[in-house]
Amino acid sequence: MSDHLSLAAEFPANDAAEWRKLVDAALKGASFEKKLVSQTYDGLRVEPLYERAAGVEPVAGRPAGAAWTIQQRVDHPDPIAANAEALHDLENGATGLSLVIAGSVGSYGGYGLDGSEAAIAKALQDVWLDAIVIDTELSAQARDAGLNLAKVIKARGIDPAKTNIRFGHDPLGLMARNGVAPRPWSDTAPLLAGMVSDLASQGFKGPFAVADGRPVHAAGGSEAQELAFVISNAIAYLRMFEESGIALDEARKMIYFRLTADADEFLNLAKFRALRKLWAHVEQASDLTPQPAIVTAETAWRMMTTRDPYVNMLRTTVAITAAGLGGADAVTALPFSIARGLPDRFARRAARNQQLVLLEESNLFRVADPAAGSGAIEALTTQMAQSAWALVQEIEGAGGAAQAIEQGLLQAQVARVREEREKSIARRKEALTGTSDYPNLTEASVKVLNVPRVTVPPLPPALTFDTLPLMRLSEPFEALRDASDKAAARTGARPKVFLATLGKLADFTPRAMFAKSFYEAGGIEATASDGFKEQAEMVAAFRKSGARLACLCGSDAVYAEQAVAAAKALREAGALVHLAGRPGELEAALADAGVGTYVFTGSNVLSTLQAAHDSLGLS
Repeated sequence: MSDHLSLAAEFPANDAAEWRKLVDAALKGASFEKKLVSQTYDGLRVEPLYERAAGVEPVAGRPAGAAWTIQQRVDHPDPIAANAEALHDLENGATGLSLVIAGSVGSYGGYGLDGSEAAIAKALQDVWLDAIVIDTELSAQARDAGLNLAKVIKARGIDPAKTNIRFGHDPLGLMARNGVAPRPWSDTAPLLAGMVSDLASQGFKGPFAVADGRPVHAAGGSEAQELAFVISNAIAYLRMFEESGIALDEARKMIYFRLTADADEFLNLAKFRALRKLWAHVEQASDLTPQPAIVTAETAWRMMTTRDPYVNMLRTTVAITAAGLGGADAVTALPFSIARGLPDRFARRAARNQQLVLLEESNLFRVADPAAGSGAIEALTTQMAQSAWALVQEIEGAGGAAQAIEQGLLQAQVARVREEREKSIARRKEALTGTSDYPNLTEASVKVLNVPRVTVPPLPPALTFDTLPLMRLSEPFEALRDASDKAAARTGARPKVFLATLGKLADFTPRAMFAKSFYEAGGIEATASDGFKEQAEMVAAFRKSGARLACLCGSDAVYAEQAVAAAKALREAGALVHLAGRPGELEAALADAGVGTYVFTGSNVLSTLQAAHDSLGLS
């Protein structure tokens, strides 16, 4: 009896060359590069197939069998209410808390604690501060919040050395997000070093400074740009600690990292791996033996939608998976309703349980760096690290992170990527399920807490420069939906588009379904029909519908026979006429017949919908 059963023994061995021959035959002369090879916003090449990467070692990070920390946000402005939620989270599976101060990088929507000792004490009442991980998100307005947390711990008689607190001081990240600094970096650095020295002298282990990539990601930046930002900031903090008299070996332990995880699983998995490789490179350049840094993750703000928000659960699940498999030491999942307001307990529970399922049922933490050796992931990791390092060198050439921020170097590069990303969103090349694609005009409302947003006082503008503005990808489409909602509330009905179907059911169904999704992404309700026996019946149905906009839907063959006459009839009936598909050779005739707009895959959906809103008086 053989020891092993080879399931592939009956099949001949093949290689990449044989596979390519079969692919070329299937493409029938079409370009391999254009059809099957794609590029990221960093210009990284993504192949359709990779061979296994040989001779690679796993990236040193979170060890096998060590679960990542499940962090829950403490962001309710009322510290008593925040405390109730924190205790509930910890009693039901969370293993860490993220203390969000109003005005910090992560205070999405304008929420968070005020950072005072009293507020922090109330928010952490009855929390076992020496038994969990606490990650602090500090603001420029409440820069003493870390020291205030230390006072709370001292008042409770807890040994600072027994706590696991990450003091998230990140003045560089706040500079880039806010576009303002209260003082030059040369003055800020000694102040921060003094705070860290104070905390360390009290017995806290740290880390004390975080290199946070969220400002770049939330502004629409790319993976390599986010990596370059955190590495450059970490280098600046490393120099700061060294200049304050701390040995490099100790200084690096005072720094940790925070990256964003979004719904592109493989790119994000590679990003977390690339970060560790890049930091190891910095350590080696500093004559240090690399050691695994602390890397935390938060699911992406920019991917969250207000429309069909339950889809956000799917997005964050993919993001958590990518961060966990990429070796993150802690993950904070944004609740699915956060773009609508302050999440309620149900949304917080869902965020917590997503991680519990992935850890306890899917066992994603059992293997260290499970992507090691994957040809695709290794290639993406290497390319991403190289692209990020080139940008790090550019930032260093500008004088370092602070100087590059003041000069707007990275902000300008992020703005260019954001513009490209917005074009892809507008054309639905980058789909937003439930918003730009497959919208649901009858979706149920989602509850959030009725809590006023916090007003944070502005910073004294000693230095001003370009910002990394907070954005969500779905906002332009949501604005159109909001205008539709207002019209429905005002008039009792949404704006409509009449789908003028031509031919048989099989002729018009594909384009009618496409048009329905197209227009409803902008809140324009599409009528439905089983077709019309004759043109007069279609025109009568249009008049009865109450719509001002009509879209012809049919096959190319049917268009050749009926589209021009149908367009003329609809125009005479008072319709603004669109056509689903490209006009082709009929363009001149269709234009004469009154067709002014064509909707098709690859067209600018957003500008077309905005123009439709304008013509319907919804702007």
